[in-house]
Amino acid sequence: MLKTIHNLSQIGDENAFAVLARAQALAAEGRDIINLGIGQPDFRTPEHIAEAAIKAIRDGHHGYTDARGIEPLREGIARDLDRRLDVTVSPDNVLVVPGGKVTMYLAITMFGQPGAEILYPDPGFPIYRSMIEFTGAKPVPIPIREENDFAFSADETLSLITDKTSLIIINSPANPCGGVTPKAEIDKLVAGLQKHPNVAILSDEIYGQMTYDEFEHVSLLSYPEIRDQLILLDGWSKTYAMTGWRMGYSVWPDSLIDDVRKLAVNSWSCVNAPAQWAGLAALDGPQDCVADMVAEFDRRRRVIVDGLNGLPNVTCRTPLGAFYAFPNISATGHKSKPMASALLEQAGVATIGGPDFGTLGEGYIRLSYANSIENIEQALARMAEFLLN
Repeated sequence: MLKTIHNLSQIGDENAFAVLARAQALAAEGRDIINLGIGQPDFRTPEHIAEAAIKAIRDGHHGYTDARGIEPLREGIARDLDRRLDVTVSPDNVLVVPGGKVTMYLAITMFGQPGAEILYPDPGFPIYRSMIEFTGAKPVPIPIREENDFAFSADETLSLITDKTSLIIINSPANPCGGVTPKAEIDKLVAGLQKHPNVAILSDEIYGQMTYDEFEHVSLLSYPEIRDQLILLDGWSKTYAMTGWRMGYSVWPDSLIDDVRKLAVNSWSCVNAPAQWAGLAALDGPQDCVADMVAEFDRRRRVIVDGLNGLPNVTCRTPLGAFYAFPNISATGHKSKPMASALLEQAGVATIGGPDFGTLGEGYIRLSYANSIENIEQALARMAEFLLN
Protein backbone atom coordinates (compact mmCIF):
# COMPACT_ATOMS: atom_id res chain seq x y z
CA MET A 1 0.00 0.00 0.00
CA LEU A 2 1.37 3.40 -0.99
CA LYS A 3 1.89 5.99 1.73
CA THR A 4 2.42 9.69 1.13
CA ILE A 5 5.15 11.63 2.85
CA HIS A 6 2.70 14.27 4.03
CA ASN A 7 -0.16 13.39 6.35
CA LEU A 8 -3.07 14.04 4.01
CA SER A 9 -5.47 12.98 6.74
CA GLN A 10 -4.79 16.44 8.18
CA ILE A 11 -6.33 18.16 5.18
CA GLY A 12 -10.00 18.98 5.50
CA ASP A 13 -12.85 19.44 3.05
CA GLU A 14 -15.52 21.91 2.03
CA ASN A 15 -18.83 20.29 2.88
CA ALA A 16 -20.77 22.66 0.64
CA PHE A 17 -19.60 20.56 -2.31
CA ALA A 18 -20.67 17.34 -0.60
CA VAL A 19 -24.10 18.86 0.03
CA LEU A 20 -24.23 20.01 -3.60
CA ALA A 21 -23.45 16.48 -4.79
CA ARG A 22 -26.13 14.97 -2.54
CA ALA A 23 -28.68 17.59 -3.63
CA GLN A 24 -27.93 16.82 -7.28
CA ALA A 25 -28.22 13.09 -6.64
CA LEU A 26 -31.62 13.54 -4.99
CA ALA A 27 -32.75 15.76 -7.87
CA ALA A 28 -31.62 13.08 -10.33
CA GLU A 29 -33.92 10.67 -8.48
CA GLY A 30 -36.83 13.00 -9.15
CA ARG A 31 -36.88 14.84 -5.82
CA ASP A 32 -37.72 18.55 -5.84
CA ILE A 33 -34.65 20.13 -4.21
CA ILE A 34 -34.14 23.82 -3.45
CA ASN A 35 -30.44 24.48 -3.11
CA LEU A 36 -29.58 27.17 -0.58
CA GLY A 37 -26.29 25.47 0.19
CA ILE A 38 -23.68 26.26 -2.42
CA GLY A 39 -22.29 29.79 -2.48
CA GLN A 40 -22.46 30.81 -6.10
CA PRO A 41 -24.53 33.43 -7.93
CA ASP A 42 -27.43 31.98 -9.89
CA PHE A 43 -27.01 34.55 -12.65
CA ARG A 44 -25.40 33.98 -16.04
CA THR A 45 -22.01 35.51 -16.64
CA PRO A 46 -22.76 38.85 -18.36
CA GLU A 47 -22.77 38.49 -22.13
CA HIS A 48 -20.00 40.98 -22.88
CA ILE A 49 -17.65 39.00 -20.62
CA ALA A 50 -18.43 35.67 -22.29
CA GLU A 51 -18.05 37.25 -25.72
CA ALA A 52 -14.59 38.54 -24.80
CA ALA A 53 -13.46 34.97 -24.14
CA ILE A 54 -14.90 33.78 -27.44
CA LYS A 55 -13.16 36.63 -29.27
CA ALA A 56 -9.88 35.81 -27.52
CA ILE A 57 -10.08 32.22 -28.82
CA ARG A 58 -10.86 33.42 -32.34
CA ASP A 59 -8.00 35.93 -32.16
CA GLY A 60 -5.56 33.17 -31.28
CA HIS A 61 -5.09 33.90 -27.55
CA HIS A 62 -4.76 30.25 -26.60
CA GLY A 63 -1.12 29.83 -25.65
CA TYR A 64 0.95 30.19 -22.51
CA THR A 65 1.00 33.59 -20.85
CA ASP A 66 3.15 35.29 -18.24
CA ALA A 67 2.78 33.24 -15.04
CA ARG A 68 1.61 36.37 -13.24
CA GLY A 69 -1.15 36.96 -15.82
CA ILE A 70 -1.24 38.90 -19.07
CA GLU A 71 -0.03 42.45 -18.68
CA PRO A 72 -3.30 44.09 -19.91
CA LEU A 73 -5.22 42.20 -17.23
CA ARG A 74 -2.80 43.09 -14.43
CA GLU A 75 -3.00 46.72 -15.56
CA GLY A 76 -6.80 46.42 -15.60
CA ILE A 77 -6.79 45.09 -12.05
CA ALA A 78 -4.67 48.04 -10.94
CA ARG A 79 -7.11 50.45 -12.65
CA ASP A 80 -10.11 48.75 -11.05
CA LEU A 81 -8.59 48.94 -7.56
CA ASP A 82 -7.86 52.63 -8.12
CA ARG A 83 -11.42 53.23 -9.35
CA ARG A 84 -13.14 51.33 -6.56
CA LEU A 85 -10.83 51.82 -3.60
CA ASP A 86 -8.77 54.89 -4.52
CA VAL A 87 -5.53 52.97 -4.02
CA THR A 88 -2.45 52.75 -6.19
CA VAL A 89 -1.21 49.25 -6.97
CA SER A 90 1.57 48.37 -9.38
CA PRO A 91 0.64 45.72 -11.96
CA ASP A 92 4.00 44.15 -11.09
CA ASN A 93 2.59 43.21 -7.67
CA VAL A 94 -0.48 41.46 -9.10
CA LEU A 95 -0.76 37.70 -9.57
CA VAL A 96 -3.67 36.25 -11.55
CA VAL A 97 -4.63 32.83 -10.18
CA PRO A 98 -7.08 30.03 -11.11
CA GLY A 99 -9.65 30.87 -8.43
CA GLY A 100 -9.64 32.67 -5.10
CA LYS A 101 -8.74 29.54 -3.08
CA VAL A 102 -5.33 29.47 -4.74
CA THR A 103 -4.33 32.67 -2.93
CA MET A 104 -5.26 31.04 0.38
CA TYR A 105 -3.22 27.98 -0.54
CA LEU A 106 -0.19 30.08 -1.48
CA ALA A 107 -0.25 32.37 1.55
CA ILE A 108 -0.90 29.65 4.11
CA THR A 109 1.71 27.38 2.55
CA MET A 110 4.28 30.18 2.58
CA PHE A 111 3.71 31.07 6.24
CA GLY A 112 2.53 27.78 7.73
CA GLN A 113 4.94 25.29 9.28
CA PRO A 114 5.23 23.33 12.54
CA GLY A 115 5.76 25.76 15.40
CA ALA A 116 3.98 28.64 13.66
CA GLU A 117 0.53 29.96 14.56
CA ILE A 118 -1.97 31.29 12.04
CA LEU A 119 -5.05 33.26 13.07
CA TYR A 120 -8.26 32.70 11.09
CA PRO A 121 -11.98 33.55 11.46
CA ASP A 122 -14.31 31.10 13.24
CA PRO A 123 -16.95 30.69 11.87
CA GLY A 124 -15.10 31.17 8.60
CA PHE A 125 -14.40 29.68 5.22
CA PRO A 126 -13.40 26.06 5.98
CA ILE A 127 -10.36 26.00 3.70
CA TYR A 128 -8.54 28.41 6.04
CA ARG A 129 -8.31 25.90 8.87
CA SER A 130 -7.89 22.95 6.53
CA MET A 131 -4.78 24.40 4.92
CA ILE A 132 -3.34 25.63 8.22
CA GLU A 133 -3.54 22.13 9.67
CA PHE A 134 -2.04 20.64 6.52
CA THR A 135 1.07 22.81 6.87
CA GLY A 136 1.56 21.71 10.48
CA ALA A 137 0.96 25.20 11.83
CA LYS A 138 -1.34 25.71 14.80
CA PRO A 139 -4.76 27.14 13.85
CA VAL A 140 -5.82 29.92 16.23
CA PRO A 141 -9.49 30.90 15.80
CA ILE A 142 -10.58 34.53 15.79
CA PRO A 143 -14.11 34.40 17.29
CA ILE A 144 -16.80 35.87 15.03
CA ARG A 145 -19.72 36.58 17.33
CA GLU A 146 -23.42 37.08 16.62
CA GLU A 147 -23.69 39.81 19.25
CA ASN A 148 -21.12 41.78 17.25
CA ASP A 149 -23.19 41.44 14.05
CA PHE A 150 -20.62 38.86 12.95
CA ALA A 151 -17.86 41.46 12.63
CA PHE A 152 -14.47 40.68 14.13
CA SER A 153 -13.22 42.48 17.22
CA ALA A 154 -9.91 44.26 16.70
CA ASP A 155 -8.99 44.01 20.38
CA GLU A 156 -9.78 40.30 20.54
CA THR A 157 -7.87 39.64 17.33
CA LEU A 158 -4.79 41.56 18.46
CA SER A 159 -4.84 39.79 21.84
CA LEU A 160 -4.34 36.46 20.07
CA ILE A 161 -1.02 37.44 18.47
CA THR A 162 2.05 35.78 19.97
CA ASP A 163 5.69 35.59 19.00
CA LYS A 164 4.76 32.46 17.02
CA THR A 165 2.13 34.18 14.88
CA SER A 166 3.18 34.15 11.23
CA LEU A 167 -0.08 35.03 9.44
CA ILE A 168 -3.47 36.58 10.22
CA ILE A 169 -6.44 35.91 7.93
CA ILE A 170 -9.13 38.59 7.76
CA ASN A 171 -12.42 38.24 5.85
CA SER A 172 -14.86 41.14 5.46
CA PRO A 173 -17.51 40.99 4.03
CA ALA A 174 -17.55 37.50 5.45
CA ASN A 175 -18.55 33.98 4.55
CA PRO A 176 -20.53 32.31 6.18
CA CYS A 177 -22.04 34.94 8.43
CA GLY A 178 -22.43 37.96 6.13
CA GLY A 179 -20.70 40.26 8.62
CA VAL A 180 -19.06 43.51 7.55
CA THR A 181 -16.49 44.93 9.96
CA PRO A 182 -16.86 48.73 10.31
CA LYS A 183 -14.05 51.14 9.51
CA ALA A 184 -13.44 52.14 13.11
CA GLU A 185 -12.71 48.54 14.04
CA ILE A 186 -10.44 48.07 11.03
CA ASP A 187 -8.60 51.30 11.92
CA LYS A 188 -7.97 49.87 15.38
CA LEU A 189 -6.78 46.56 13.95
CA VAL A 190 -4.35 48.24 11.56
CA ALA A 191 -2.93 50.43 14.33
CA GLY A 192 -2.24 47.31 16.38
CA LEU A 193 -0.80 45.35 13.48
CA GLN A 194 1.88 47.98 12.96
CA LYS A 195 3.41 46.74 16.20
CA HIS A 196 3.87 43.32 14.57
CA PRO A 197 5.75 44.03 11.33
CA ASN A 198 6.84 40.41 10.96
CA VAL A 199 3.27 39.10 10.84
CA ALA A 200 1.78 38.68 7.36
CA ILE A 201 -1.86 39.58 6.72
CA LEU A 202 -4.13 37.81 4.23
CA SER A 203 -7.20 39.93 3.55
CA ASP A 204 -9.92 37.91 1.81
CA GLU A 205 -12.06 40.54 0.06
CA ILE A 206 -13.79 38.34 -2.51
CA TYR A 207 -17.20 39.76 -1.45
CA GLY A 208 -15.96 43.35 -1.35
CA GLN A 209 -18.53 44.66 -3.82
CA MET A 210 -21.47 43.04 -2.03
CA THR A 211 -22.52 45.25 0.89
CA TYR A 212 -25.95 46.57 1.87
CA ASP A 213 -27.73 49.24 3.92
CA GLU A 214 -25.14 51.92 3.11
CA PHE A 215 -22.38 49.82 4.64
CA GLU A 216 -19.18 50.28 2.67
CA HIS A 217 -16.41 47.79 2.23
CA VAL A 218 -13.15 48.98 3.78
CA SER A 219 -10.16 47.38 2.09
CA LEU A 220 -6.94 46.77 3.98
CA LEU A 221 -5.23 47.99 0.79
CA SER A 222 -6.36 51.45 1.89
CA TYR A 223 -3.76 51.44 4.68
CA PRO A 224 -0.28 52.16 3.30
CA GLU A 225 1.25 51.56 6.74
CA ILE A 226 0.69 47.76 6.40
CA ARG A 227 1.21 47.32 2.65
CA ASP A 228 4.55 45.60 3.25
CA GLN A 229 2.70 42.92 5.27
CA LEU A 230 -0.45 42.62 3.19
CA ILE A 231 -1.66 39.99 0.73
CA LEU A 232 -5.00 40.82 -0.94
CA LEU A 233 -7.33 38.06 -2.14
CA ASP A 234 -9.98 39.02 -4.70
CA GLY A 235 -11.44 37.79 -7.97
CA TRP A 236 -14.33 37.56 -10.37
CA SER A 237 -16.31 34.55 -9.09
CA LYS A 238 -18.89 36.28 -6.93
CA THR A 239 -18.92 39.80 -8.37
CA TYR A 240 -19.39 38.81 -12.01
CA ALA A 241 -21.06 35.38 -11.61
CA MET A 242 -17.94 33.60 -12.86
CA THR A 243 -17.44 30.77 -10.36
CA GLY A 244 -16.75 28.13 -13.01
CA TRP A 245 -14.28 30.32 -14.90
CA ARG A 246 -11.77 29.88 -12.04
CA MET A 247 -10.51 33.42 -12.08
CA GLY A 248 -8.96 35.12 -9.08
CA TYR A 249 -6.17 37.55 -8.36
CA SER A 250 -3.96 38.61 -5.52
CA VAL A 251 -1.79 41.60 -4.67
CA TRP A 252 1.53 40.88 -2.96
CA PRO A 253 4.21 42.94 -1.22
CA ASP A 254 7.45 43.59 -3.13
CA SER A 255 9.26 41.12 -0.87
CA LEU A 256 7.00 38.20 -1.86
CA ILE A 257 5.91 38.70 -5.46
CA ASP A 258 8.86 36.93 -7.08
CA ASP A 259 8.60 33.97 -4.71
CA VAL A 260 4.90 33.57 -5.44
CA ARG A 261 5.54 33.94 -9.18
CA LYS A 262 7.92 30.99 -8.98
CA LEU A 263 5.29 28.96 -7.14
CA ALA A 264 2.92 29.72 -10.02
CA VAL A 265 5.51 28.57 -12.55
CA ASN A 266 6.03 25.34 -10.62
CA SER A 267 2.33 24.53 -10.32
CA TRP A 268 -0.20 25.86 -12.84
CA SER A 269 2.17 27.69 -15.26
CA CYS A 270 -0.46 30.30 -16.13
CA VAL A 271 -4.19 30.87 -16.00
CA ASN A 272 -6.40 29.93 -18.97
CA ALA A 273 -5.63 32.62 -21.57
CA PRO A 274 -9.15 33.31 -22.97
CA ALA A 275 -10.50 33.50 -19.42
CA GLN A 276 -7.98 36.26 -18.68
CA TRP A 277 -9.33 38.34 -21.55
CA ALA A 278 -12.83 37.75 -20.18
CA GLY A 279 -11.60 39.00 -16.81
CA LEU A 280 -10.31 42.17 -18.43
CA ALA A 281 -13.65 42.73 -20.15
CA ALA A 282 -15.39 42.37 -16.79
CA LEU A 283 -13.22 45.04 -15.14
CA ASP A 284 -13.14 47.49 -18.04
CA GLY A 285 -16.70 46.97 -19.23
CA PRO A 286 -20.02 48.30 -17.90
CA GLN A 287 -20.52 47.77 -14.17
CA ASP A 288 -24.31 48.01 -14.15
CA CYS A 289 -24.42 44.20 -14.21
CA VAL A 290 -22.74 44.19 -10.80
CA ALA A 291 -25.11 46.80 -9.40
CA ASP A 292 -28.12 44.90 -10.75
CA MET A 293 -27.00 41.61 -9.18
CA VAL A 294 -26.31 43.23 -5.81
CA ALA A 295 -29.71 44.97 -5.89
CA GLU A 296 -31.38 41.61 -6.51
CA PHE A 297 -29.39 39.98 -3.72
CA ASP A 298 -30.57 42.79 -1.45
CA ARG A 299 -34.21 42.03 -2.27
CA ARG A 300 -33.66 38.36 -1.57
CA ARG A 301 -31.80 39.17 1.64
CA ARG A 302 -34.82 40.99 3.02
CA VAL A 303 -37.14 38.13 2.13
CA ILE A 304 -34.97 35.42 3.66
CA VAL A 305 -34.22 37.33 6.87
CA ASP A 306 -37.88 38.17 7.45
CA GLY A 307 -38.83 34.58 6.71
CA LEU A 308 -36.20 33.06 8.98
CA ASN A 309 -37.21 35.31 11.86
CA GLY A 310 -40.77 34.09 11.36
CA LEU A 311 -39.81 30.44 11.85
CA PRO A 312 -40.45 28.86 15.26
CA ASN A 313 -37.48 29.26 17.63
CA VAL A 314 -35.24 30.70 14.90
CA THR A 315 -33.61 34.13 14.95
CA CYS A 316 -31.50 35.70 12.23
CA ARG A 317 -29.34 38.81 12.23
CA THR A 318 -29.52 40.83 9.05
CA PRO A 319 -26.36 40.17 7.02
CA LEU A 320 -24.59 43.30 5.86
CA GLY A 321 -22.55 41.73 3.06
CA ALA A 322 -22.05 38.70 0.79
CA PHE A 323 -25.15 36.55 0.05
CA TYR A 324 -25.49 34.35 3.13
CA ALA A 325 -27.83 34.26 6.10
CA PHE A 326 -26.59 32.58 9.29
CA PRO A 327 -29.64 32.01 11.48
CA ASN A 328 -29.43 30.89 15.10
CA ILE A 329 -31.30 27.59 15.42
CA SER A 330 -30.12 26.64 18.92
CA ALA A 331 -33.60 27.10 20.44
CA THR A 332 -35.15 24.59 18.05
CA GLY A 333 -33.62 21.67 19.93
CA HIS A 334 -31.76 20.52 16.82
CA LYS A 335 -28.00 20.28 16.41
CA SER A 336 -26.79 22.15 13.36
CA LYS A 337 -25.42 19.41 11.10
CA PRO A 338 -28.21 16.87 11.78
CA MET A 339 -30.76 19.62 11.11
CA ALA A 340 -29.10 20.58 7.83
CA SER A 341 -29.05 16.91 6.79
CA ALA A 342 -32.69 16.41 7.74
CA LEU A 343 -33.76 19.56 5.88
CA LEU A 344 -32.19 18.17 2.73
CA GLU A 345 -33.37 14.58 3.04
CA GLN A 346 -36.85 15.25 4.43
CA ALA A 347 -37.79 18.76 3.28
CA GLY A 348 -35.77 19.05 0.08
CA VAL A 349 -33.90 22.17 1.20
CA ALA A 350 -30.10 22.18 0.98
CA THR A 351 -28.33 24.20 3.69
CA ILE A 352 -24.95 23.92 5.40
CA GLY A 353 -24.49 23.15 9.09
CA GLY A 354 -22.66 25.84 11.04
CA PRO A 355 -19.92 23.54 12.39
CA ASP A 356 -18.68 23.07 8.82
CA PHE A 357 -17.34 26.62 9.24
CA GLY A 358 -15.76 26.14 12.66
CA THR A 359 -16.46 25.10 16.22
CA LEU A 360 -18.29 28.37 16.94
CA GLY A 361 -20.73 27.53 14.16
CA GLU A 362 -22.69 25.09 16.33
CA GLY A 363 -26.21 26.43 16.83
CA TYR A 364 -26.35 27.94 13.32
CA ILE A 365 -26.93 26.92 9.73
CA ARG A 366 -25.89 28.78 6.59
CA LEU A 367 -28.31 29.56 3.80
CA SER A 368 -27.24 31.12 0.51
CA TYR A 369 -29.78 33.52 -0.90
CA ALA A 370 -28.23 33.23 -4.36
CA ASN A 371 -31.52 31.77 -5.52
CA SER A 372 -34.84 33.18 -6.70
CA ILE A 373 -37.29 34.80 -4.31
CA GLU A 374 -39.86 32.18 -5.34
CA ASN A 375 -37.50 29.37 -4.35
CA ILE A 376 -36.48 31.12 -1.13
CA GLU A 377 -40.11 31.53 -0.08
CA GLN A 378 -40.85 27.90 -0.89
CA ALA A 379 -37.78 26.78 1.06
CA LEU A 380 -38.89 28.82 4.06
CA ALA A 381 -42.34 27.22 3.93
CA ARG A 382 -40.76 23.77 3.88
CA MET A 383 -38.51 24.68 6.82
CA ALA A 384 -41.53 25.90 8.78
CA GLU A 385 -43.34 22.61 8.16
CA PHE A 386 -40.23 20.67 9.20
CA LEU A 387 -39.89 22.60 12.46
CA LEU A 388 -43.57 22.30 13.33
CA ASN A 389 -43.62 18.50 12.92
